[in-house]
Amino acid sequence: MSAQVKGPASYFPSIEKKYGRPVAEWKDLIRSSPLTRHMELVAWLKTDHGLGHGHANALVAHTLAERTATRS
Repeated sequence: MSAQVKGPASYFPSIEKKYGRPVAEWKDLIRSSPLTRHMELVAWLKTDHGLGHGHANALVAHTLAERTATRS
């Protein structure tokens, strides 16, 4: 039996289904943004790309956590 995905990644299947773009593409978009603060990125995804708050928040949280993990 496989482990259930938890945290921000649990939103990924519904994000891909609803917005028609792979999560990797969203994460690349976040990484290429000149914005760096969590809520700025969330607001940008909501305003400019039409994502809902929960989906935008999950993508940003996961992407920024990866950035932090690579610095350690």
